[in-house]
Amino acid sequence: MRSRRPSRITGPTTRAGARADGLTDRHLRDPALERLSRDTYLPRALADDVGARLAAVLLTAPATAVASHLTAAAMWGLHVPLQDRDDHRIDLTVPGRTRAESRRDRRIHRLPLDGDDVTTRWAQPVTSPARTWRDLAGILEPAALLAVTDQVVARHCPPSELERQLTRQPAGRGSARARVVLPLADPRAESPMESVLRWLVHVAGLPRPKLQVDVRDSGGFIGRADMAWPDRRLIVEFDGDLHRDRDVFVKDLRRQNRLVAAGWTVLRFTSADVLGRPDDVIAAIKAALR
Repeated sequence: MRSRRPSRITGPTTRAGARADGLTDRHLRDPALERLSRDTYLPRALADDVGARLAAVLLTAPATAVASHLTAAAMWGLHVPLQDRDDHRIDLTVPGRTRAESRRDRRIHRLPLDGDDVTTRWAQPVTSPARTWRDLAGILEPAALLAVTDQVVARHCPPSELERQLTRQPAGRGSARARVVLPLADPRAESPMESVLRWLVHVAGLPRPKLQVDVRDSGGFIGRADMAWPDRRLIVEFDGDLHRDRDVFVKDLRRQNRLVAAGWTVLRFTSADVLGRPDDVIAAIKAALR
């Protein structure tokens, strides 16, 4: 059986670009290529690479187009929970008048951009972390927005820069949501789902927990709690996929035994609890706080 020859197309291209390289439509029908939209092609090996998809889309986008929203979040390393993982469309903001339209491979946002709203990453134009946050405030639910906000203030910019974005866009989509979420931001949050859990606690009207609390007993340091109410001797932990590892699981059990022996109540939740049984999660925390 004859092996398939490697595709001659190794990066993003268009039909015009392929013809300029001496290729034909037959080359564009190569199964190793993915047709992103009517005139945008990408090797399938790069289909899950957001940078490659962005480069392909920009080939047929207006010159003023800038990666934004969820695409910008991915470029800045921000994990956005509660989103459709099968949606690979590229978000582009195009300021001013344009005939550009959304397609199968892109979402077009017609929004004004200030000079410092735009920077470069991976040699591509992208909205700044602060502007990305403001754009996401218009499309995310509050729990997901809090997760993003925690990450932005931990890695990219102080809350004052986010406040400045709100001052620039004091009204419009997402402004009220951003004002509610921003005061809750905490750079100590260690995972997006911890932030989602913290939003549930806030909405329920419970006292605000302390994050990443060092806990000790007579034998010394026990561990660092995700969330704690020290005055109630209550610890709440979010267990992600890492905690399924056997060694981690054993360590967690030993740590929990020490915490309980030291007089702490320990509640542990997973994403199945936070996303599937949020009322039960809050009921358990309320009962423990009482």
